[in-house]
Amino acid sequence: MGSFLYFIIDALLGLMVLAIIVGAILSWLVAFDVVNLRNRFVDGVARFLDAVTRPIMRPVQKVIPSLGGVDISPIIVILVIEGARRYLLPMIFAPVIAAIG
Repeated sequence: MGSFLYFIIDALLGLMVLAIIVGAILSWLVAFDVVNLRNRFVDGVARFLDAVTRPIMRPVQKVIPSLGGVDISPIIVILVIEGARRYLLPMIFAPVIAAIG
């Protein structure tokens, strides 16, 4: 049971990283006018990604200002999430997996 919980949390954090990367790429494509938000599908994807990533990105964006128009908050959030996946999750779940299995 502990291994399953570890897998679920690790997968959710991985999906969050993927959503942040796709959202950043989509914002660049919109900024360079490669895709248009007037397209319903693109607008729906952009709204979904914004709704998913906003709770994690906003606190970091408030603390770190954009540097010359470049927003580095996705990089910082990805580094924090990957650090949690590699170091914190195994430390937290080692006793749980040992106790529950």
